[in-house]
Amino acid sequence: MAYKTPLGMSPFRIVYGKASHLPVEIEHRAYWPVKRCNIDLTQAEVARKLQLEELKCLRNEAYENAQIYKEKTKAFHDHHIRKKDFQEGDEVLLYNSRLRFMPGKLRSRWEGPFKVKEIKPYRVVELFDPKSEATFKVNGHRVKNYYGYKLPKELEVFLLVDAPREGEA
Repeated sequence: MAYKTPLGMSPFRIVYGKASHLPVEIEHRAYWPVKRCNIDLTQAEVARKLQLEELKCLRNEAYENAQIYKEKTKAFHDHHIRKKDFQEGDEVLLYNSRLRFMPGKLRSRWEGPFKVKEIKPYRVVELFDPKSEATFKVNGHRVKNYYGYKLPKELEVFLLVDAPREGEA
């Protein structure tokens, strides 16, 4: 009975083509008028065919809405996936998945940065640790790019005391 946002209608409306009513309401309001009414079967048949055609249109509309919703959700999801294409010499972080009994809540589990030495088949990455001068192989799923702050090679540094003043030149 709940309204489904992606489809734009409730499941009851998709199946039956109309808003849902509780059986108690239908029993008291519709029972006596239907009983007293003389129903013409040819008109009822035409009305039922129209209802079925309308139901088919509603189902098609729900199907199209579901397809559009799936496409939008997939596009949103794919837009936020970061590419993991590593090149030799890239700096990366390694996820530390070792079990710790008392981990710090705010402590990061990413270690590094390490340099990519070689890319092997089946997403195996050989890393080089510049601190310990060691190389090791890890699964590519445990590695992500490192976008750390890098200082320019030539950085001009001067003290504010030594800076030229406005009146001086």
